[in-house]
Formats: sequence, C-alpha cells, structure tokens
Amino acid sequence: MPSTNPHDSANMHLEKGRQTHNNTQPLHASPDLESLSDHPIANGRSSKKSAFKGLGWLDRFLALWIFLSMAIGIILGNFVPNTGPALQKGKFVGVSVPIAIGLLVMMYPILCKVRYETLHHVFREREIWVQLGFSIIVNWIVAPLLMLGLAWAFLPDKENLREGLILVGLARCIAMVLIWTGLAGGDNEYCAILVAVNSVLQMVLFAPLAILFLKVFDDGDETVSYEVVAKSVAVFLGIPLAAAILTRFSLRKLFSPDWYERVFLRFAAPWSLIGLLFTIIVLFASQGKQVVRQIVSVVRVSAPLVVYFAIIFFLTLLVCHKLGFGYKLAATQSFTAASNNFELAIAVAVATYGADSEQALAATVGPLIEVPVLLGLVYIVKEIGRRRGWKD
Repeated sequence: MPSTNPHDSANMHLEKGRQTHNNTQPLHASPDLESLSDHPIANGRSSKKSAFKGLGWLDRFLALWIFLSMAIGIILGNFVPNTGPALQKGKFVGVSVPIAIGLLVMMYPILCKVRYETLHHVFREREIWVQLGFSIIVNWIVAPLLMLGLAWAFLPDKENLREGLILVGLARCIAMVLIWTGLAGGDNEYCAILVAVNSVLQMVLFAPLAILFLKVFDDGDETVSYEVVAKSVAVFLGIPLAAAILTRFSLRKLFSPDWYERVFLRFAAPWSLIGLLFTIIVLFASQGKQVVRQIVSVVRVSAPLVVYFAIIFFLTLLVCHKLGFGYKLAATQSFTAASNNFELAIAVAVATYGADSEQALAATVGPLIEVPVLLGLVYIVKEIGRRRGWKD
C-alpha cells in the first residue's frame, strides 16, 4: 500500500529531485563535502573511521586555532607597546580597518560555497516547503528565544555579555552546518537549499530581529539603533554576499562548475579561517589587559552556550522523530538548528559596540565552544540512529 505519511512523501520527492537533476552538480556546497560524499561517515554507512578524522585538518583543530589566536592577541596587547591604539587607527563603517578587512575576508569564501542555483527547487514541491517552514520556525523563532532565555538565566547581572549571546543566537549558520550534516550522514542536498535560503533571510531578518531582541525583549542599551545594525549587516554580509554570488555565477559559466568546485573553492576555503583567526588576534590585541581581567566572563559565557547547543539539538531531533521525519532529514534539521553564523555575530558586535566590548568578547567565545560540542553531537546522533534503527 502506498505510504500516506507526508514526510515519507517529502523524502520521495527529494529522491525524485536528485534523479531529475542527476546531470547537474551535486547540491552540497563545500569542496570538503565533495570528497566526503562517498565517505562512509557522510553517507551513513558504518565505518571505523571517526567523525573527527573525517574533518579536514583545518576544521579538525578549529577550536585549537581559535584558542591560540586568542593567546597571541592577549600577548600582543599586554607586552607590545601601543598595540591597541595602533590597531584602532582608521575606521570603516565605525570599525577599525584591520578588523573590517578580517571580517570581509572571513565571510567571502563561506558565501562562495553556497549553491544559490538550488533555490528554484524550493518552489517546485509542497513537501519541501513543509520541511523549509519547519526549519525557519526552529531557526528564526525557537533558537533565538532559547538563547535569550539562557542568557538571562546564566547572566542576569551582565547585560553586555547577554547582548553578545543574543547576537550569536540570531545569526543562523550558513557554513559549518554543511560539514556537520555530511559527517552525520544527513541530507546534504536539503541542507544546501536551507543554507541558501538562510543566507537571503539573514539580509532581511537579522537587523530587525536584533533590535527586537536587544531593545524590547532584553530591555538593553537604548543607544543601539536599527540603522547601525542594518548598516553592519549590509556591509559585512551584503558586500561579501553580492561578491560571492557574482563570483559563483561568473566563474562557473566562464570556466566550468567542476573547475569552480575543485579549484577555486579549494583555493578560497582556507581564507575564511585565516580571516577569522586574524580578526580574533586583532580583537584580543585591541582589548589588551582588559581580556586578562575578563577570564571569568569567558567561562560564564561558555556555560549557556554549551546548554544552548545541547537543548536546541536534542529538542529538534525529538520533534523530528515525533513528526516521522527520516534520519537524514532529522539530522539535517537538528544540526541546522544548533549551528550559528558566529562570523556575522562577531562582525555585528564589533561594528555596533566596538572591538573592546564585552559583546564582541561573548560573540568570539561562540566558535570556541560550538566546534567541539557539535563534533561530539555528530557521534551521538549517529549512535542514536544506529541503536534505534532510524531509517531514512
């Protein structure tokens, strides 16, 4: 008897879409995932090779690189005379030129990986709209509200740190989620569509939601204006987004889609990490001795982040299971909900509050916690799927 479960139907339509478009490039965006598509970890087959080893060496030790960059910045700020004032000379949209360069460099390669050409698939099948609607509710309503609640629960006396966490909760992931989904054996094609949609939604929703959460829900700093936040998003997301779209469509047409994936993206990918680490070094060097005095703040910010990642991930996974989603879609939804665009959060925090602000410090702690926690969740969700016999 044919299945009447609408989520089974969604899976069938996604499979149909893969067959219909099998003469085009795969929908997942990252060159790392390109090589992972036949990997046992990426496609859900059992393997003795760990998810940790499945990561590229840069991503594998991302938390370590971030920690070392923080340490280098602190050393420079404390032992090299006039480092802070020198780095703050020259402004671009209210941000020091070195930091602005770092922010733009780290955003551009990420956005070059997004498959904007997949967006037209969203308009073809009602079932995909259902999946997309569920994800938008979780990502843009549930997750930010959860972060707001945890920020108040853990930091009731630290308004500035709360605001940094709120920015992290509002910035939905458009990069690392592709890697986590691939390692967990999720649906890479659906994830690519969702990443493309989130890239567009961030341009529209981030600024108004930031004002709503910071000034209304959090009763925060009255000096925060929509104009400042919108300008930060327009510059540090809009410019690299426009450049990435132009780059993607022009180079794919001028050379070939395969050349773009195999050559250009492999060249561009490391620059995102370079930009991130450079930005962190400059941020912590600019803050100098203040950072040393804020070690306790770093620890306090870490606690709600760990709880946030765990709650939103398992809550989404549980709801997906109750709704009858297959393993691939459930894993994809859960990692999308638990992942955040910490690059954008850092950019907006720096542009809005300043490089030496507690908001920027809180946003910078985000990736330090997110990477090891989500890597651990890859192991956990795969084990849950195996033990429960969770079918696709």
